[in-house]
Amino acid sequence: MIKARAYFQLIKFRLALTVAFSSAIGYLLGVQEFDWSRALLVLVGGLAVTGSANTINQIFERDLDKLMKRTANRPLPMGVLNIAEAWVFTVVLGVLGLGLLAYFFNVQAAALSLLSLILYGFVYTPLKRISPICVAVGAIPGGMPPLIGYVAATNILGLEALVLFGIQFMWQFPHFWAIAWVLDDDYKKAGFKMLPTPGGKDMRTAFQIMTYTLLLVPLSLLPFQFGMSGKTYAVVAVVCGVLFLMQTFYLMRTCTKKAAMRIMFGSFLYLPIVQIALVLDKI
Repeated sequence: MIKARAYFQLIKFRLALTVAFSSAIGYLLGVQEFDWSRALLVLVGGLAVTGSANTINQIFERDLDKLMKRTANRPLPMGVLNIAEAWVFTVVLGVLGLGLLAYFFNVQAAALSLLSLILYGFVYTPLKRISPICVAVGAIPGGMPPLIGYVAATNILGLEALVLFGIQFMWQFPHFWAIAWVLDDDYKKAGFKMLPTPGGKDMRTAFQIMTYTLLLVPLSLLPFQFGMSGKTYAVVAVVCGVLFLMQTFYLMRTCTKKAAMRIMFGSFLYLPIVQIALVLDKI
């Protein structure tokens, strides 16, 4: 029972479910008629691949996780699971997820998922201790789930899929930098370089968070511009974008952890609301 719980913790279920949810959203936007059972299959496939990538991340960071209060109780630092068990688990999960996407949907969706897994587990993860560019690299696999879902539905990597990718890609920057601001003390213990400026929690970082959030507003209107949605979605996207942007102004004024935490929680709300609005506008 203890090991079963440890394997579940390796997946980082809430994070993985959020990622998989956006894959299902992408699928629903790509199909002509809604098929909830197949959308669920996309979600399960995305959950497995994301869980595999998250496990790779924890394997490589097991010694660093011991240094941070937030991660010290994870299964690998605690010794509940060993490295061999974790690798077997990540391979099984990855093969199941990729196999599901390839068999029930198409090879292109599976290949894109594999690319996402490699970028997250083997490129983004080691970059976290080398350069703040890691956030831009991590934003690529972070932005791919709705694109993968759309490709699973259509087997076409076209403009619509790239628009969905662009929105989630741009959202990653204020999201990750707000988290990095809140967890900066813990990240420094592990040597993670997540914030974009050498000064860290300063006006320059706050300005960059504001800039990327501002860019997200016109980018979020591209689905309306290209006929992927109607006016209802456009209104929701603008309102959510403006509210999200207002939170960054508070950070620029105060440069406090409290303000960064507001942006962090705001980012958790922004993305699913905008994505659900896209789907509802299609019904």
